[in-house]
Amino acid sequence: MRIDAHQHFWALARRDYGWLTPDLDAIYRDFTPDDLLPLLKAVGIDGTVLVQAAPTVAETEYMLSLADQNAFIKGVVGWVDFEADDVGAQIAALAAHPALVGLRPMIQNIADPHWMLGDTLLPAFEAIQQHDLTFDALTLPQHLGPLRQLLQRHPDMRVVIDHGSKPLIKDGILDDWSDNMAALARDSSAWCKLSGLVTEAAADWTTEDLRPYVDHLLNTFGPSRLIWGSDWPVCTLASSYERWCETTDTLLTQLSTAERQAIMGGNAARAYNLRD
Repeated sequence: MRIDAHQHFWALARRDYGWLTPDLDAIYRDFTPDDLLPLLKAVGIDGTVLVQAAPTVAETEYMLSLADQNAFIKGVVGWVDFEADDVGAQIAALAAHPALVGLRPMIQNIADPHWMLGDTLLPAFEAIQQHDLTFDALTLPQHLGPLRQLLQRHPDMRVVIDHGSKPLIKDGILDDWSDNMAALARDSSAWCKLSGLVTEAAADWTTEDLRPYVDHLLNTFGPSRLIWGSDWPVCTLASSYERWCETTDTLLTQLSTAERQAIMGGNAARAYNLRD
């Protein structure tokens, strides 16, 4: 299967998307399965991983209900309050639904880059492993040092780094990001998503603007640990769905058919234990 391992749906009336404001005009509306299905069919994507966009359990339950209604949603990455006293019970309750494959705190919005290393979060990480879930790391470059420490503490936890940890493509900066990503790839078994890069680039981005970052991820994580995703509809702030698919094809041209198939679906199925 070809899998889009990172997409979102939202309904503005839910009012739990604090980051989604009217100034984001292109995406300040409802996005539903009916909007995405034609795009998937046009580029031959068989299924998706639906990822949280709001820091509420209610939104996770909403996404699980969408998975019940839409067979193309192969898994849901939800949210819980990692610091809640009953976080273990919350995770157990959500994990009872077969579509829940992972959890994601919105680390990029947390001021303290070392937040993830707090002792109060240990029950959450233990519950993630107990229920065979995947931890999605929504990080920025400044979080990569603490993330490496976290993965050393929990070497058996399945971890996926979202959006290549959002390198500073617009500014053409590689340095610290590249070193830290290389260290993470070397010292952990984490996967990394090839997603969300176009919105980190300049408005007039080209494929060649992205190439140094994609090549670095290929050279460090390798084709067996990269996972393709669209970040739709957020990606539409910078690119159409079809253009990002075409750009990906160009950036992966040098790989074998088997390697491209792994990035475009096989790795996601392993990283998230996706249902058929």
